[in-house]
Amino acid sequence: MRAIILSLLLLATPAAADPDFWRHEWPGTDFSRSAIPWIEVRSGGPGRDGIPALDAPDFIPAADETRLAAREPVIALEMPGAVPRAYPIRYLTWHEIVNDTVGGLPVAVTFCPLCNSAVTFDRRVGDRVLSFGVTGKLRHSDMIMYDRETESWWQQAVGEGIVGEMTGVHLTMLPSWMEPWSEFLSRNPDGLVMAQPRANRPYGRNPYERYDSSQWPFLYTGDAPPHGIEPLARVVRVGERAWPLERLARAGRVSEADVTIDWQPGQASALDTGDLAEGRDIGSIRVRNADGADVVHDVMFAFAFHAFHPDGIWMVE
Repeated sequence: MRAIILSLLLLATPAAADPDFWRHEWPGTDFSRSAIPWIEVRSGGPGRDGIPALDAPDFIPAADETRLAAREPVIALEMPGAVPRAYPIRYLTWHEIVNDTVGGLPVAVTFCPLCNSAVTFDRRVGDRVLSFGVTGKLRHSDMIMYDRETESWWQQAVGEGIVGEMTGVHLTMLPSWMEPWSEFLSRNPDGLVMAQPRANRPYGRNPYERYDSSQWPFLYTGDAPPHGIEPLARVVRVGERAWPLERLARAGRVSEADVTIDWQPGQASALDTGDLAEGRDIGSIRVRNADGADVVHDVMFAFAFHAFHPDGIWMVE
């Protein structure tokens, strides 16, 4: 991890925060429209599509999957009228975005390792269907995505257009959640799981070894979270509220602010040991409303919640 961070730091320089410097790489982006200070944009190291998003991936029956360990995290997506699908983090760690269509709905399943943010979006904006790629740039250590149709830039953690034609547009977030593979398989024995991509990547390895026990986030220059919460502590974000995962783990269940959050053990951290399946147990959560329906949420690092929701409500004890 230290070697990776050092190499990325050598490539990531503040001087690159200038639209004139980016235009040759982004000829289709309207840099006259922006919702952010340019100084907040940093190069994460790889260039445009250096982290290649996946399009229309293959799936196999969940019962036929043999690569995944029981505690490995997957993103579960259970859409009405569609067969449940699991997107393994072992693949999303290396690709970060999956453009898919589920039950006729175009979706983007996303994961930013540096923020631990896993969010699924509806890819429709009005009458247009967008497809997304990875810019290779970061803001508050969070992935900046782009759409291939307008080359606008989007903030992954909040689904907001921040540069270009789509500035100010918000993608619709869909309920999805991270859970251990064993939990998905037990609940959905007839479900589907994304097949291993046809790319030369060491799937199952965590290139961010010990990242979630670091003292400070990569290329983050903002303030630390309040209440003495560690920057890389996980929190459950629901709207403008954040519940520390540590609190939920102690309680097991918390019912507040019109939602019920359940925690149970059994999920490996994807950002701990080099072998992703061997990460320490951080548990997993489900967030439901009073009717028992799954609620849009994210399990992200505390610094990221504080950066993108500076007026957010911290649900501490």
